[in-house]
Amino acid sequence: MKLHAKKLKTFRRLHQQPSTFVLPNAWDAMSAKMFEAGGFKAIGTTSAGIAASLGYPDGQHLPRAKMVDAVRNIANSVAIPVSADIEAGYGQSVAEIVQTVKAVAAAGAVGINIEDGTGDPSKPVFSISEQTEKIAAIKANHTSLFVNARTDIYWLNIGDPLSRFQEATKRAKAYQEAGADCLFIPGLTDRGEIQKMRAAISCPINLLVDPEMPSLTELSAIGIERLSCGSAPFRATATLLAAICEQIVNDQTFSHLTKDVLSYSSITKIMSQ
Repeated sequence: MKLHAKKLKTFRRLHQQPSTFVLPNAWDAMSAKMFEAGGFKAIGTTSAGIAASLGYPDGQHLPRAKMVDAVRNIANSVAIPVSADIEAGYGQSVAEIVQTVKAVAAAGAVGINIEDGTGDPSKPVFSISEQTEKIAAIKANHTSLFVNARTDIYWLNIGDPLSRFQEATKRAKAYQEAGADCLFIPGLTDRGEIQKMRAAISCPINLLVDPEMPSLTELSAIGIERLSCGSAPFRATATLLAAICEQIVNDQTFSHLTKDVLSYSSITKIMSQ
């Protein structure tokens, strides 16, 4: 319990630094330990990476028990804080979502991401009242847990650009009032709108790595506390695997497997730490 409290304190402190901290997202123990060995101070999980690595598409198709097991494996493999991506909560009711949070907290997570996207094209996001009820219930049952409340307004391109900013801001403020510790706004990449969002929201803001994203130096100057990698590291790894396959099958060569790769002993050492 003392170790968990220490990790939570560390995780909260990372959101209070003068510069933006980068949160890499792991999908298994190996990726988590690589991130830790690389110098990162905390780790998130990637729902897409975990699901794909276990043979499922993203979007809560992975059974909840398997998701919780993956979070446990990741949290147990590293000494740094871990935040769990629970998507929309893995539950139809608020009570079921609270049970999901209880399970991932017991598995070792000090925080969660919970999103307002529904996965239903006919109703792409939950109403503000639905989402704030969930956030408030989570905080009522897990007062110390770090809740990163995600809105998918930008991610799903809902509404025209002007109404998109207004709706995302409205939701961010409501989620903060409900108890969220940080607001996650994936898809928000425009420097001007990021600055406007920073001025409108008083609690920490989390953005998602994107080719159009301002630099870390610029984000730090704006006052953005956190930048998540999402599924990008997993997809980059999958891209390398695709390149390896193409090289062997089409070129009959193996340099992707033999040039500048970690040795067997290096991997063994990392996994033994």
